[in-house]
Amino acid sequence: MTVRGKPCVTWRMHGWRRRRRQTVAPNAANEFVFGAAASACNTSRCVNKKRAHKQVSFAMLVLSKQQGKETGMKRQRIGSTSCPQAYHRDLLHAIGKFLPRRGLPLQSGDGRTRWTDRLLVVMAMMMALQPAGTLKDAFEACWHVVTGMYPTRRRAGHTYEGFIKALQKRSGRLLEIVSRALRETVRSVAGCYWKMDGWIVMGVDGSRIECPRTAANEAAFGCAGRNKTGPQQFVTTVLHVGTGLIWDWRRGGGKEAERNHLRQMIAGLPSAALLLADAGFMGYDLLRELLAGGRSFIIRAGGNVTLLKKLGFAVREHEGIVYLWPLAHRKTAPLVLRLVAVRDGRKRVCLLTNVLEESKLSAHQVADMYRRRWGLEVFYRSFKRTLKKHKMHSASPAKAQVELDWALAGLWMLGAMTVHRMIESGTDPSGWSVAGSLRVVRRVMSGRGGRKAARDLRGLAFARKDSYCRTRPKTARDWSHKKTEHPPNPPKTRTASARERQSAQRLREKNHAA
Repeated sequence: MTVRGKPCVTWRMHGWRRRRRQTVAPNAANEFVFGAAASACNTSRCVNKKRAHKQVSFAMLVLSKQQGKETGMKRQRIGSTSCPQAYHRDLLHAIGKFLPRRGLPLQSGDGRTRWTDRLLVVMAMMMALQPAGTLKDAFEACWHVVTGMYPTRRRAGHTYEGFIKALQKRSGRLLEIVSRALRETVRSVAGCYWKMDGWIVMGVDGSRIECPRTAANEAAFGCAGRNKTGPQQFVTTVLHVGTGLIWDWRRGGGKEAERNHLRQMIAGLPSAALLLADAGFMGYDLLRELLAGGRSFIIRAGGNVTLLKKLGFAVREHEGIVYLWPLAHRKTAPLVLRLVAVRDGRKRVCLLTNVLEESKLSAHQVADMYRRRWGLEVFYRSFKRTLKKHKMHSASPAKAQVELDWALAGLWMLGAMTVHRMIESGTDPSGWSVAGSLRVVRRVMSGRGGRKAARDLRGLAFARKDSYCRTRPKTARDWSHKKTEHPPNPPKTRTASARERQSAQRLREKNHAA
């Protein structure tokens, strides 16, 4: 058979997508040019079609000599398919950059375990980014994504019950491995944003996460806050201010204090870090522990704090030097701090820092750094509302804790992928948008969105916040659940008495003698 005077035949391997197929006459000349298998396969009347199919299933022969408009048509290249599995592999490649190479095996030693460590971690993070209304729906949607990531591996279990049971047993160990790897990721991808004015600036804040109103959750977490509230978990998070990425977190019952959580995280902070905190973290014991650990801080002081001036404990006193010396701690040395008063609109904000020299940390730098602490409020809003994690779905306390941990880990991974792409493109990572990142990742999870943007998740480089300038105040209608808390008042400052100066002098001499 001929096409416009010239023979043309297209053969394909078994299972490949067919392009264009032309048959040729089964004569001796065609057998010599195209092979015996081609002639046998294209014979319109074959005695045994199955045998002819087997003869050509292993062969791939593309011989085309065409003229006309078909000659200039663009052919699809092998390997550039837009099937969902290709999108899932792109997502796996983007996540795999930040997962540890060791400690999370993909295959088990006995070959019988379906939920291996790496499959558990990937599934838990994918479920955190899935917008499904229930955990089972999120599991069903993510199961196809994870199996598409590892098409040649043994498939994971098909039930959510089996998945959460395996994750609950190994969550603590896996979370420690993943957290250690992601902290190294924050250091490596931050680049020039790792430090701000020579300081590694970290911010800390806490928030409550609701849980289902079950008897077990109420007994484990307690009911904090206003009347008629359900069980809640309290989570305290430390963020790297330069990139907006999570550094560490602690969780507990709804009535736990965020100061206790921060005490547990002091050892994990980078050496010589500068911590930003609001008035809720103000306390003599906590600040003393920060100083003992070699960490600096900028913390807001409220009206419940009394500061002393001209105590004579420091070697050199200048304008702004104050002392925190509560009555309950008069047997220990007072804390020597610097008071910096800045203006936030019409409000006067009083900040305390242990960096006493103006040359190392100016008042302008203190004000600029503390304004960046607002990123913590935005982080919790994104976690609760954009990611829809304001309430957990698990009815048991142990599963609710696991769900909260891996929701934070999923957001951490999403931020690492986005910040990495933004810094590579020369964009300030502090303006990354959680909503924009979620749109890109969810399109890739669903197998759509365009191969150019999906390959290695390049679209994350453009997940930025809106750059418009607000021209009027951001107001909303009266909301019954809206908080009406007033900002803290300035601290009480007074001059130290003669008796207090004498006590401070005795403590100073005692410390020098020791």
